[in-house]
Amino acid sequence: MMPNTALMTTDLPLPNRREGKVRDLYDIELPDGSPGVLIVATDRISAFDVVMSNGVPGKGVLLTQISCFWFEHFADRVTHHLVATDPTLIAGLSPDQQRMLAGRSMLCRKLDVVPIECVARGYLAGSGWKDYQASGSVCGVHLPPGLRNGDQLPEPIFTPATKAATGHDENIPFAEAAARVGEDLMARLRGLTLQLYGSARSFAAERGILLADTKFEFGLAPGSDEPVLVDEIFTPDSSRFWPAGSWRPGAEQASFDKQYVRNYLEQLVAAGDWDKAAPGPVLPAEVIRNTLQRYQEAHDRLTGSAR
Repeated sequence: MMPNTALMTTDLPLPNRREGKVRDLYDIELPDGSPGVLIVATDRISAFDVVMSNGVPGKGVLLTQISCFWFEHFADRVTHHLVATDPTLIAGLSPDQQRMLAGRSMLCRKLDVVPIECVARGYLAGSGWKDYQASGSVCGVHLPPGLRNGDQLPEPIFTPATKAATGHDENIPFAEAAARVGEDLMARLRGLTLQLYGSARSFAAERGILLADTKFEFGLAPGSDEPVLVDEIFTPDSSRFWPAGSWRPGAEQASFDKQYVRNYLEQLVAAGDWDKAAPGPVLPAEVIRNTLQRYQEAHDRLTGSAR
């Protein structure tokens, strides 16, 4: 059963708490005694890199379940950081804290995260559409003239971005990403990103979903150069999911992701009621309800199971 109230923050008796836009992280010891990290998906929702003042009850549970589904789906093709999802394996938590974490927590290997977001785009949308309108390119990748908002690209492209702890992530050319973390590593990440995207796009299409774009994060174990998938994967927070049956290039697409929230917020900006700066506004009950429905449908179609 989905919770009735949104979990906006956690305060667990665990070391080194840090907070992302959606996830709270803590250092833990994994069952085998190795260092690990507890990743808790709260119900916070962000847009334009700003966290909204209220959350979407149960969103963190859906995100975690979708990520776990995909980690297992790709386990034979890429190494990932997920070890377990059972919060009772974490020492020092009370029964109430364990219940709070149930369904929304991942016990993961502790890795050095590569400070580049790896983005695959198969359709023109979002910041890519804005970039294309201004330059005819997306992150330095030249595209044919005459493309429309929502058009499928001739082939998927890789567009890295800086990973900002605060503020806005920034799209950068491949050469700049390579200069920051090494050309060999970026070439491997590009190959992995496009391979995973291509496979997931085909999988989603069979379930009536167009996977327009997505982003990954990777980590490295100490002393290893093998990229490991970290954070989340193919969720409505990290991807654009469009209903295949209503895809109409030339306009904003209906979606199963938080583009619905972005569209609502753009109306506030146009009316002068928000300036895209923190704190984020309180989302109306209708927006919360409709957002959760979209996330739920993405979960059900992709995983083949309803809650």
